[in-house]
Amino acid sequence: MESFTGAVAFLVKGGPIMVPLLAASLLAVAVTIERAVVLARASRDSGPLMRHVRESLQRGAVEEAQRACEEANTPVGRVLAAGLRARRLPPERLEKVLEEEALSELPALNRRLVVLDTVITIAPLLGLLGTVTGMIRSFGIMALSGIDRPHGITGGVAEALIATAVGLAIAITTLIAYNWFTEKVRDITSQMEIRATQLVNLLAEARAEPWNGRPGADGPCYAREARAEAAE
Repeated sequence: MESFTGAVAFLVKGGPIMVPLLAASLLAVAVTIERAVVLARASRDSGPLMRHVRESLQRGAVEEAQRACEEANTPVGRVLAAGLRARRLPPERLEKVLEEEALSELPALNRRLVVLDTVITIAPLLGLLGTVTGMIRSFGIMALSGIDRPHGITGGVAEALIATAVGLAIAITTLIAYNWFTEKVRDITSQMEIRATQLVNLLAEARAEPWNGRPGADGPCYAREARAEAAE
């Protein structure tokens, strides 16, 4: 309880500018928690999913591979699912589909990061504003009473220093979170590109693989679909 009271007293000494600084810090904390949860889910290891897709294609279970990708509910899974849906397109068009799907995932990954970027920029400026207002207060008291009221003068100096310190602390901690999130987004983007390329290669191999002794015929991952179409 005493520590809480001391913290409140410390913040009160920072002056009115502490209100927007605290609002900025609470906003940064809320966005940090939300982005940490979202990006942790989105950055799950895609290796097991890719192995499952490869094994399913080798068995001719294209629908099973597509369903697994959709159920993964990750950016990589959605990119792979889009590629499997467009598997019969020529390689050039398939790559375009995969690229468009990957690009469509980026806004969700980068969502609200601009809020953290804004807090990083504005917190030190608010702290600087608090410094200026605190020094103005100190010089105003000095002009009115000379040095007869040292407590009033030091109160303004304390306001200036506290506002600066709090503004810098908010900016530094938010910058750490922002850099971590941007690195996560880069990692997820890289994973989408790698897995998309692997899928294109897998589908190309499946098409080129001899099937039932016929070189150049569609490979086993297309055989089940071909039989269903023939039956219709």
